[in-house]
Amino acid sequence: MSDAHSGDVLFAVDGGIGRITLNRPKAINALTHDMVRSIDTTLAEWSDLPSVGMVLLDGAGERGFCAGGDIRALYEDAKAGRLEGPSKFFYDEYRLNARIARYAKPIVAFMDGIVMGGGIGLSAHASHRVVTQRSMLAMPEVGIGFVPDVGGTFLLGRAPRQLGMHAALTGGRLGAADAILCGLADYFVPQEGLADLALSLRGCATTQDIGATIERVAATPPEGVLGAAASWIETCYAAETVEQIMANLEVCQDAAAALREIGGKSPTSVKVAFRLLHEARLYGRLEPCLQQEYRAALASMRSHDFVEGVRAAVVDKDRSPRWSPAALKDVTPEMVEVFFETSPETDLGL
Repeated sequence: MSDAHSGDVLFAVDGGIGRITLNRPKAINALTHDMVRSIDTTLAEWSDLPSVGMVLLDGAGERGFCAGGDIRALYEDAKAGRLEGPSKFFYDEYRLNARIARYAKPIVAFMDGIVMGGGIGLSAHASHRVVTQRSMLAMPEVGIGFVPDVGGTFLLGRAPRQLGMHAALTGGRLGAADAILCGLADYFVPQEGLADLALSLRGCATTQDIGATIERVAATPPEGVLGAAASWIETCYAAETVEQIMANLEVCQDAAAALREIGGKSPTSVKVAFRLLHEARLYGRLEPCLQQEYRAALASMRSHDFVEGVRAAVVDKDRSPRWSPAALKDVTPEMVEVFFETSPETDLGL
């Protein structure tokens, strides 16, 4: 079976495994709308197919599993005021994230190399999540005037000791050990062992069999950085406002890098992300988090900061975004509330 659209996703069934391979290596397998729809359609077909006992997700090329959504296409639509395209893309993408999380059959994700944004949504909701020494995970959305989405607020909201809030507000990259510590991955397997692992998974009959098979080749990942930093992160980010977090970071001698990172992000996005994660902890389930992310994502498409953030990071690449408002103190509660307004047009139907 192959992708009927463009070959950007490859599908195959062999040895009881339905394999889905993202196949845009030159773009680090960034997701287009057609890719999202073809994956969702295939998963729906495979859910009732006796020859598929489990699903394996991976990405083509040497650079990574998936760098996220096709930001350039979203930018062009948002800049022109065309919201129909982004609305449909996010609608289908977030519903796919929910399908993966609730899929009746085990899904194994090989999260090798770069895994960001939409790539997190495809892989981190899987039942068995494998990282390697090359893995670099991130939810960097606040750096382009956007918000953590694809269920990222649910995942990061469950991370221990405020590590998820730290990752969301800084957009920081997580290696294998830190990804496991934050609950975004389960197993560390050296990259050179993935091909053999894929073969070993053939014929696994149960979730327990799959877990045991991965455990046999899993190893201890190289030491991360968040474990040693967890104490000051927990202290600094346990606050009721972003302003208080920044004040805490200013007086923490270990937090200079985090203070600098957050200070360069969109002030509006930082405040919206802060509220999204707090609400995600209250929800405790993926679906309401996706629903709220959908509202916030569509509001972001109408905002100044998304167009400006993508311009600075992706289009002109001057790395000098001109945020509006430019300071956290100028982002009012009313400005944040816009990202949480409900309407029939923002209903995901989950």
